[in-house]
Amino acid sequence: MIRPYHANDANAVLDIWLAASIQAHAFIAESFWRDRLGAMRDIYLPQAETLVLEEDGQILGFASLHEQRLAALFIAPSAQGQGRGKRLLDQAKRRRNVLELSVYSANTQACAFYQACGFAVVAEQSDPHSGHPERVMGWQRE
Repeated sequence: MIRPYHANDANAVLDIWLAASIQAHAFIAESFWRDRLGAMRDIYLPQAETLVLEEDGQILGFASLHEQRLAALFIAPSAQGQGRGKRLLDQAKRRRNVLELSVYSANTQACAFYQACGFAVVAEQSDPHSGHPERVMGWQRE
């Protein structure tokens, strides 16, 4: 089931965000992600419209939208590769006519996922927080 995020989901969502970020971004030090946990909890999650994917009472993933931006899409590492990310992304697309996101260029698996889901690269830039190259990708409802 995909449902709106509630404040009591924070620990599960943050655990997923940290574990999946470390796994997907081996090219960035683990400490970078740990240092950003507070900002995720105190700034980004409260500002976003977040959806959680829950199965059998356990949160397995989440997607956060901020205005026309897909700010986050993360699935617990043990639950990846089974279509859950696509389900969350499809739900996000139902809520917006246009979406933009940023993804690290070195995260080739995520880049391929978003392209397969209809996103196209619209720009390339350096992430202001890490300095690593990233792709800005966009999607528009047809």
